[in-house]
Amino acid sequence: MQTAVIVIHLIIVATLTVVVLLQKSEGGGLGMGGGAGFMSSRGTANLLTRTTSFLAVGFFVTSLLLSWLAGVEQKPGSILDTAPASQSQPATPVTPPSGGGLLDSLKQSEQAPAPAGPQAPRSR
Repeated sequence: MQTAVIVIHLIIVATLTVVVLLQKSEGGGLGMGGGAGFMSSRGTANLLTRTTSFLAVGFFVTSLLLSWLAGVEQKPGSILDTAPASQSQPATPVTPPSGGGLLDSLKQSEQAPAPAGPQAPRSR
């Protein structure tokens, strides 16, 4: 049932969008009103206005119906009625591979003894 209402709702939304875009502007804030529009007769304007109002009512009704259906499917419950979640065992630490990668070679180079003091460069 919910799927059918969603499909009807989407059809109404698409139709409402098209009908609103077909209507002639009445001189809005951008000053683009006037001139001959796609549908400029008075009777067509009344038809589009009525169609918009019916589609808006349909949109409102299907929105309310969808919210009611979503609320019906949810079962109220209390968090106090549920048992606490069992705690899992801590994860075992992962041991790094002993393959002699780049980090291992850097660790070995850090362990090399440092020179005793500053040394002058030697010529060959």
